[in-house]
Amino acid sequence: MLSIPDLIRKKRDGEELSDEEIRFFIRAVASKTIQDCQTGAMLMAIWLKGMVSTEITTLTREMMSSGEVMSWPEKWRGLVVDKHSTGGVGDKVSLVLAPALAACGCKVPMISGRGLAHTGGTLDKLESIPGFNIYQSAEQVLDILDSVGCCIVGQTETLVPADRVLYALRDATSTVDSLPLITGSIISKKGAESLSALVLDVKFGRAALYKDLQSAKELAKRLVEAGNRLGIRTAAALSRMDATIGRCVGNSLEVIESLETLKGNGPDDLMELVSTLGGILLKETGLASDLSEGRKKISEAVIGGAALSRFEDMMKAQGVAPQTARSLCSTSDYFSVLKKAKHQVELQAPADGLVLDLDGLVLAQVLQKLGAGRSKANEPVNHSVGAELLVSLGDPVQKGSPWLRLHYDDPGPSPEQSDQLRKVLVLGPNMPARNKPARQPLVAELLITDP
Repeated sequence: MLSIPDLIRKKRDGEELSDEEIRFFIRAVASKTIQDCQTGAMLMAIWLKGMVSTEITTLTREMMSSGEVMSWPEKWRGLVVDKHSTGGVGDKVSLVLAPALAACGCKVPMISGRGLAHTGGTLDKLESIPGFNIYQSAEQVLDILDSVGCCIVGQTETLVPADRVLYALRDATSTVDSLPLITGSIISKKGAESLSALVLDVKFGRAALYKDLQSAKELAKRLVEAGNRLGIRTAAALSRMDATIGRCVGNSLEVIESLETLKGNGPDDLMELVSTLGGILLKETGLASDLSEGRKKISEAVIGGAALSRFEDMMKAQGVAPQTARSLCSTSDYFSVLKKAKHQVELQAPADGLVLDLDGLVLAQVLQKLGAGRSKANEPVNHSVGAELLVSLGDPVQKGSPWLRLHYDDPGPSPEQSDQLRKVLVLGPNMPARNKPARQPLVAELLITDP
């Protein structure tokens, strides 16, 4: 007879758990026949002793099977795809990528999350659009994919219930950063979507979970291996997360920047990520012969307006009034639809110089405290709070020229927060254009392997 204390003791002592033992543990978690203290003890044992590849594969598969697993029509075989990001500042990639993929022939049942700490959540951004409903049943998701090709929704109660329990306890037991547990959590949810292909945007840098490339690469390898072992064609991009993605941070402002991108006016770094991640998925599904063609098709879908049309249709399918959706996609007067913060103030450059750095982590931390983010899972966010960067890396600025526009409600930033915001901008001496360092691409490395 298997017993939970025996399994905890075995993993505590560094032994490998069998498939049967992992299955027993996950089923106990999902059925809530295990005490929270026992689950927490097992999580800490896994954090301390780790897991080998076979254990991680079994953990992931059992988590995936703990609830509903989606199924799709046979005619969609090979075309159902998704993307996952490990979290960033100004990361609105999903809002552009999902409709672009749909315009290229993919089916995209994108299950996203809310923001926590300094990282913004895709669902929070979309909920700044009046009427946008992230809660869709499996039947509704199927209908939306059939008619539009993409949807962006929250995790349902019946999808991977074991992960809901484990994630809450990981937060409470300081085991969030365990590689096996991160892998199981991410890939089990994607496995439950019954995907054909998955791309992972694994970030590294000061505003990411992993600060250096090597640590992020280790996570990417685990994720790619686990996805491939579940039969999902899985690849990863390792991308820098030091500054911000694009120029806007904050829920409504990021929706605006996403819409501008879908209208062909997107910033280069955002389009780099969108085209690279989308290009990988088109290659993996056979809709493009190689990555270069995949990138080109995604860019054309965005610049040509096909992705914008899909985004409008997705909004209407997920509860947004047709007039509201049409207005957002056809006008630049976004605040006639989206909520605008009570106050806007521009920060001025303290001296002449060249923009050497823009600290995305500090900016995001201040905005979180002003209401754009949350510290606890169920806290509300203020969708109108955010910031627009008015300069980019490498730009020359003059003393007194505006470099950031802050959007905030009452109460405004404290003196300490204002001081922190001023530290976001790092200036250096001006230099001739020919001597300026070139912008580093966001994507540092790709990890693409076949199952």
